[in-house]
Amino acid sequence: MSYLSLTERDREEMLAAVGVASVDELFRDIPASVRFGRELDLPPALGEQELTRHLEELAARNVDTAQELSFLGAGIYDHYVPAIVDAVLQRGELLTAYTPYQPEMSQGVLQAIFEYQTAVCELTGMDVSNASGYDGTTVAADACFVAKHATGRAKVVVTEATNPQVRQVVKTYAPGFGLEIVEVPHRGGVTNPADVRRAAADAACVIFQQPNFFGCLEPAPDLAAAANAGGAIAVAHVDLVSLGVLEAPGAYGCGMAIGEGQSAGNYQSFAGPHYGFLAARDEFIRRMPGRIVGETIDTAGERGYVLTLQTREQHIRREKATSNITTNQTLLALAGLVYLSWLGPQGIRELGETCMALGEYAKERLSDAGLELVFPERTTFKEFAVRVGRNAQEAVRSARARGVHPGYALGRDYEGLDDALLIAVTERRSPEDVDRLVDALAAP
Repeated sequence: MSYLSLTERDREEMLAAVGVASVDELFRDIPASVRFGRELDLPPALGEQELTRHLEELAARNVDTAQELSFLGAGIYDHYVPAIVDAVLQRGELLTAYTPYQPEMSQGVLQAIFEYQTAVCELTGMDVSNASGYDGTTVAADACFVAKHATGRAKVVVTEATNPQVRQVVKTYAPGFGLEIVEVPHRGGVTNPADVRRAAADAACVIFQQPNFFGCLEPAPDLAAAANAGGAIAVAHVDLVSLGVLEAPGAYGCGMAIGEGQSAGNYQSFAGPHYGFLAARDEFIRRMPGRIVGETIDTAGERGYVLTLQTREQHIRREKATSNITTNQTLLALAGLVYLSWLGPQGIRELGETCMALGEYAKERLSDAGLELVFPERTTFKEFAVRVGRNAQEAVRSARARGVHPGYALGRDYEGLDDALLIAVTERRSPEDVDRLVDALAAP
């Protein structure tokens, strides 16, 4: 709220309503040993005008990609979000809508979710999608639980070239799910199918990323086949934007497709909130987390939409629940639907081709400037790793002084890559921007 009035009289009336004489009496049942016991160390209260000025000063410290040049990626990307996305999202019936429990009151929201599910299924080549998840990390943990339910196995295999945050969230969820996590190392920037085949024995699922965290294209059909050979479910963590130029996971043997949807229709937003997506083959529909919207016919014979399945403990017996997620990211997923509808099949293909072409130009220019690609033999999509000839974090600080954010320092997550940057190039960058990046990294 922009304005909230709370006077002493308000406090007295509230205390009287609950039958106590003071705030201290209100909290009398809380032991003194765990109470704070003093006033908060805060500056004096400000008037409205002074507070507004203070907040404006704080906000002015922020910069965005319209003010400074950014090649940051590593899971969150600077793609163009068309004006139509905000125009649709700002409609009151969509912006303020909550959980659509009453279908007679929520047909617009339910239809939006249904259409979103359809778009995700068409892109991933899967049979069914849920209504979205919190983000691209939590849906990975959800996929592990689906796989455990489906196979009765407790081992989960994750490739090292999968986003480190995804791997960390899976490891965090693992004790509660009773899972054993096994990581398969990358070799030269990609995963060896023979390593996956060995690790997949007695595993519930194998999670791999395509393109992987380094931007390299994995031998995805071979990885899926290796997982399936061990009786594990192949789970591809994919970028929706990439599916305009890359094969759909459903076409090469995956049982589930998951990922972070931010790149399709969402701003970077300081890394969230965004939306995750989870799609699967029909056989897993009753184990999928969250909710699924379906199409039906009402009593008047008209087409309508309802919450067909809800697998959380609030709706079904707790022992049968497959998710503790309480809701989905309807508004942000709607942004993804609007964006994908705006692009269309040809548009998303052209977007992918543009990203790849700019990426190749960037690799060529950096190589000409004497910088070494970390994985020079690999085909990449949207991002790639380059050695900068010094500590990567030092290179980042130097480039930022020139108004350029050159990429993500890979040494934060991978040994032996302290001098490497992960550079993301989207359609928002121009050849001139790439030239500026090269100058910033080549400077002492």
